[in-house]
Amino acid sequence: MAKIEREDNGRKGRFIISENNEEAGEMTFTWAGKSKFIIDHTGVNEKFEGKGYAKELVMAGVAFARDKGVKIIPLCPYAKRRFEKDDSIKDVLA
Repeated sequence: MAKIEREDNGRKGRFIISENNEEAGEMTFTWAGKSKFIIDHTGVNEKFEGKGYAKELVMAGVAFARDKGVKIIPLCPYAKRRFEKDDSIKDVLA
């Protein structure tokens, strides 16, 4: 089963997805002030591709944004496509 954790130093951070204690992928972000963050990269290690982990990472970012009342600027090509495809997450777009 996959587990997602968040690291955040106040300027930059990342969501890490791991499976059986092995890092499977990450989504990195940079804060743009206190009310927005930029998703700059989403990537899944080759060994774990095809399991939907990139989507899970973006959705974890969406859940975090909703919980904290902040907005997302998706500069990462994958995250940008995810927001274009899914109307249910557009409420957190900056």
